[in-house]
Amino acid sequence: MMPYKMKKTSAGLAILSSMIIALSSCGGSANPNAGGQQPPATYEVFTVTAQPATLHTSYPAVMQGEQTIDIRPKVDGYIEKIYVDEGSVVKKGQLLFKLSAPEYEQTVINSIAAINSAKADINSAEIAVNKTKPLVEKGIISEYELQTDQNTLDTKKAALAQAQTALATAKVNLGYTYVTSPVNGVVGSIPYRLGSLITSATANPLTTVANIGKVYAYFSLNEKQLLDFSRSVKGSTLDEKLKNTPDVNLTLADGSAYPEKGRLETISGVLNTTTGSASFRAGFPNPLHLLRSGSSGNVDIPQSLTGAILVPQRSAYELQGKYFVYVLDQNNLVKNQEIDVMELTAGQYYVVTSGVKAGDKIVYDGTISLKDSTKITPQPMDVNKVYQDLKN
Repeated sequence: MMPYKMKKTSAGLAILSSMIIALSSCGGSANPNAGGQQPPATYEVFTVTAQPATLHTSYPAVMQGEQTIDIRPKVDGYIEKIYVDEGSVVKKGQLLFKLSAPEYEQTVINSIAAINSAKADINSAEIAVNKTKPLVEKGIISEYELQTDQNTLDTKKAALAQAQTALATAKVNLGYTYVTSPVNGVVGSIPYRLGSLITSATANPLTTVANIGKVYAYFSLNEKQLLDFSRSVKGSTLDEKLKNTPDVNLTLADGSAYPEKGRLETISGVLNTTTGSASFRAGFPNPLHLLRSGSSGNVDIPQSLTGAILVPQRSAYELQGKYFVYVLDQNNLVKNQEIDVMELTAGQYYVVTSGVKAGDKIVYDGTISLKDSTKITPQPMDVNKVYQDLKN
């Protein structure tokens, strides 16, 4: 039995050795690069080129008419008639309210009576003068009598002038009971109704009339936005920058575009210390009275740039308020490069002010997977493809 066992063991060893040799041979054939390094990963890379661009930035704005005037009475009285309704479009001089003030009507009547009385007194005084004058000339009576009658006539004439002045004043006061619009515009709310007592001390006005033939849109820019605006608009003075600013657009509260273009007219010379912002005013023509005082919207200020350095937002990432891109060097090693960007963006592109320049090569989309000093295999991209989404 022992010889047979030894024979079986020898055969097993022979078979096992053959299997090891075969496996070693197969392994060498399947992985000829075993023990070598993997090639660098491939990433799309583009070359930065200067591009023209227009920056579109919207700012919340509040509209105010060219004039908004409180309508207040100059005399006291009860509202007798209301000739307009809230929201009515009125012309300058159009009647708005009629106040009931009988005392002013009575003053006019009394003044007319005083004038008539003064005229009668003058007639009497003139008769006395005319009667006395011949007697003085004939020496029948003294000059003193004539002078006395002449003084009486002058006094009556002065009384007539005073009565006429009183009548003019009474008519003016009576005219104040008719309240008219001082400008062309739109009537605001009317808080009082017929029969309400109105005085010059009443807190609320009868109404307001807003001249909205031209409407001003007021909005604010923070300090950084103001600096970006100042750098991007040509001109050495504020007036020159305002003249060189293109027409601005207005988006209404419902999201629709206002058909008329506006102009940037003024910029506050002082920053608000509370908000850290500067106030801007843009004027818009309003021929159809579509805009009203107190309405809201968004002002869009386009800023045209020539030769701007633009980087797609997908090619950059933000870390603790700073922006970075991966720049490729001559050895195909990527470098984590910080860039300074304007707060205003050109669509999906950052406007770079420093950090990279034209001719630099940047990884198009690798901010998640790449690390600093990583070697890559660059795949150049067509510049037109990189900037195809640029909004001009």
